[in-house]
Amino acid sequence: MSKGKGKAEKDADSGGKSNKKGGMMKIIIGAVLLLGLGAGGAYGAFAMGVFGERGGAEEPDTPKLVLKGEEELYPLPGAEKEKEGAPQVYGDGGSKYRTAYYSFEEGFTSNLADSPGLVQVELAVSTRRDGRVLQWVHNHELAIRSAILAQLAATPEAEVYDVAGKERLAKRLTKAINDVLEENEGFGGVDSVHFRGFIVQ
Repeated sequence: MSKGKGKAEKDADSGGKSNKKGGMMKIIIGAVLLLGLGAGGAYGAFAMGVFGERGGAEEPDTPKLVLKGEEELYPLPGAEKEKEGAPQVYGDGGSKYRTAYYSFEEGFTSNLADSPGLVQVELAVSTRRDGRVLQWVHNHELAIRSAILAQLAATPEAEVYDVAGKERLAKRLTKAINDVLEENEGFGGVDSVHFRGFIVQ
């Protein structure tokens, strides 16, 4: 009997040790899982911007739309003289963004496509974005003039006599100017081309 009793006591002792080992393993696995979940949660909160700097790419520094009455951060050269006059007054209606204009000092003269006729235009451009756009138009005026003359030379004579044709030409000129700006500065920003003068000979 003492042999049987000794064996039962040994089995009880080894079972207790294995239960203790199994319990300890469960605690270790649980702690590792909790640490992993905590680290994952912290990373997720950081990536969402709950704390620390916001994850993800920064917004590119491109010309922004300017509300009426906002101060212009990028004035054109010579704009200081205009500031000396009366303050700008805006109406309550229309667009909430201000429109700024740039007039080309010299006009444009070109032959028309498949025609002996000539067209002479005086142009201005407008933008609702900050002054960088008009600064770029001023800086790249030579390349812009070339692009405008190419568009005028590609214009059929029939298109310059009616309003719809002139509107199509204005859109093509706007695209040509924005293409030059995008190539040189990475951003267009000209909203419209305006005819200050238009003569067909």
